[in-house]
Amino acid sequence: MITRFAPSPTGPLHLGHAYSALLGHRMARAAGGRFLLRMEDTDLERSKPEWADLICTDLRWLGITWDGPVLSQAAQLESYDAPLQRLEKMGLLYPCSCSRADIRAAMSAPQEGAAHEVYPQLCKSRPMSDRRSGDALRLHLDKALALLAGRDVAFVETGAAHSGHHSIDAEQAQREIGDVVLSRKGENIVAYFLASALDDAAQGITHVVRGEDLFDFTAIQVILLSLLDLPVPIYHHHKLIRDEAGKRLAKRDDARSLQSFRAAGKQPADIFEMLGVDQTV
Repeated sequence: MITRFAPSPTGPLHLGHAYSALLGHRMARAAGGRFLLRMEDTDLERSKPEWADLICTDLRWLGITWDGPVLSQAAQLESYDAPLQRLEKMGLLYPCSCSRADIRAAMSAPQEGAAHEVYPQLCKSRPMSDRRSGDALRLHLDKALALLAGRDVAFVETGAAHSGHHSIDAEQAQREIGDVVLSRKGENIVAYFLASALDDAAQGITHVVRGEDLFDFTAIQVILLSLLDLPVPIYHHHKLIRDEAGKRLAKRDDARSLQSFRAAGKQPADIFEMLGVDQTV
């Protein structure tokens, strides 16, 4: 078993991050496997070395150790070029110049049940030969699904909320996910969906352990891995840690950051108690 913790170094870790890291770490150690640490820092503007350093400090404070060096996505941006080029040669990419305002204006109403704003396909007819500086690159999802027709594009989930074998439903994927960005607008840098999936494959991750808020995006990553003939890991989406009002924690909720708890004199045992986990790491 190989698990990983893959935060974005754009702010301090909070209790939800601690739970995810602890769970992945314990699963790997219990199985005699490996636990890896990866910084998903392709957002070059918001990602900071000081946040990455703090993440490492927080994890060590909790007693979490990782195997091998920390992987930085920003340090290996060129490694994502070949997969993008392969998808382009398959005819699965198109350029997009839409702003968020353009997308919102084109949507008559949010799609009920959608995990995010599904792109309204304003640029879908544009060929790659029409790509201009500053364009994003989007996945032509219906073409991708057509290429995968006849294959059981699926994944195994072991998290309590969605446990079982999940085959990707093409209509649902188009309705709820749509043509996601794979290379970000104005930066020519790989976006989260593709980079994360590629690194899971490159690092040999067998079990992806993360919050259940990311469950709905698993389908697109499984589609990308299948298109590129890469192995699909087992997924484990765990419960989210929420505040007293039931709202899930976010990085802007600094009052619940591990750094703040540590500065207030809390000990790792206090964090474990808050999370409802035993103190053996």
